[in-house]
Amino acid sequence: MSELLARHRAVMPNWLALNYNEPIEIVSGKGNRVIDADGKSYLDFFAGILTNMIGYDVPEVREAVERQIATGVVHTSTVYLLRGQIELAEKIARLSGIPDAKVFFTNSGTEANEAALLLATYARKSDQVLAMRQSYHGRSFGAISVTSNRSWKNNSLSPLNVHFLHGADRHLTQFKGLSDADYIQACTDDLRHVLATSVSSDVAALIAEPIQGVGGFTMAPDGLFAAYKEVLDEQGILFISDEVQTGWGRTGGSFFGIGNHGVTPDMITFAKGLGNGFAVGGLVARGDLMDAPHAVGLSTFGGNPISMAAANATLDFVLDHNLQANAARTGEIIIGGLKAAAKRLPVVKDVRGKGLMFAVELENPAQAGRFMELTKRAGLLAGKGGLYGNAIRMAPPLTLTVDEATEGLGIIVTALETINAEAAQQ
Repeated sequence: MSELLARHRAVMPNWLALNYNEPIEIVSGKGNRVIDADGKSYLDFFAGILTNMIGYDVPEVREAVERQIATGVVHTSTVYLLRGQIELAEKIARLSGIPDAKVFFTNSGTEANEAALLLATYARKSDQVLAMRQSYHGRSFGAISVTSNRSWKNNSLSPLNVHFLHGADRHLTQFKGLSDADYIQACTDDLRHVLATSVSSDVAALIAEPIQGVGGFTMAPDGLFAAYKEVLDEQGILFISDEVQTGWGRTGGSFFGIGNHGVTPDMITFAKGLGNGFAVGGLVARGDLMDAPHAVGLSTFGGNPISMAAANATLDFVLDHNLQANAARTGEIIIGGLKAAAKRLPVVKDVRGKGLMFAVELENPAQAGRFMELTKRAGLLAGKGGLYGNAIRMAPPLTLTVDEATEGLGIIVTALETINAEAAQQ
């Protein structure tokens, strides 16, 4: 055990997960690569859990932050006007497509989802919330209550009355073999049945990830949330799209993940990649919902000048360089290559994803662990997850080049070939 790992275990909680049998310390980064304390270089296909969205040491972001620091003001709080916050909110409101949108900034996706749930329950005067099976929405009391993944759920107590829906669980016996249209119909019928049998009076909202992050990048077929929203609209139930992982063009097909379903939600929550490593989260919602609560509110560090400088520069970089199109282009290389390889590798049970958000599902968690070690050795960083712990999830920076996509694909396929050969010998 390294000296730093021993110190970590002495003072950090046991449930704070570390990747790899021998965890690494990342000490520098440039572009889409990082270097550990031993000097080994890695192509980063996990980006700090989808947070270093445009890579490392980006001059535009660094210089924007340095300019703000040079003013001597790193914090004022929201009781004063914050130019960077206003400018970023204007951009996000426009990009969201939500009518008369307003924006509230937080420090993280967890806080953003808490704020959205507060607005929804206040507006509807109900503690009843719908969420998706296999979901993950954060680590706080309210966010855990709408999380449907036992590995991440520490408490059965809840401030909300939650009912979980189908939509990303096509592996279940009752849904196997169904076409997209038939699966959507079955899920929609179930939603109507839940509303007829499991709730009383008004429901506040449905909160859903267009692609489930911790769930192993499982996703509903395009169009399911449009079908759900038709039912929700009949009863005035609000729709919250959790875009903490799927936002800012990552899926390639739309700027926010929910756009692949042809739906404009009532609220969108966001975080992670927007600050390219600086802490920022928030939500954008209809103005009437955002303005409704009667109590005074603020976020001490949410929307602070440093994070706003980084986020404005990051979002401008994404838009100016059309990184959504790059995500579609490089993601197609990787996902297409993985699907082709999967045809000859029985250990690969599924390849799924959109743009630069893709996953490989293996037979068991041990194989997922083996994949992590093999790709680390080969110089590539990945992540793992899924409801059963057998999924490898990867989401490189949106600045990934075609050459890097091809390089990463080669490392991944080689690791899968090794695992497949080992399984064949058992």
